[in-house]
Amino acid sequence: MLSESDEKEQLEAFGKNLRGIRKEKDLSMEALANLAEIELSQIYRIETGKINPKLTTVLKIVKALEITANDLFRCCNLE
Repeated sequence: MLSESDEKEQLEAFGKNLRGIRKEKDLSMEALANLAEIELSQIYRIETGKINPKLTTVLKIVKALEITANDLFRCCNLE
């Protein structure tokens, strides 16, 4: 089980990775939100590590970015 500080660190790393992938694809947060059919504010909160997104939200983002879930979780030390 992750401690609260470890969870915060993982969420921030996940968000930073998402932001990097989005920028590599030359997408604004608004464009990604539209492609993924989720709220812009949710993209912002995920990228800044403020929320722990639901699996369905992560899958929408993966599909919108045309990447694999592994690409998105690459930042997280899951071993």
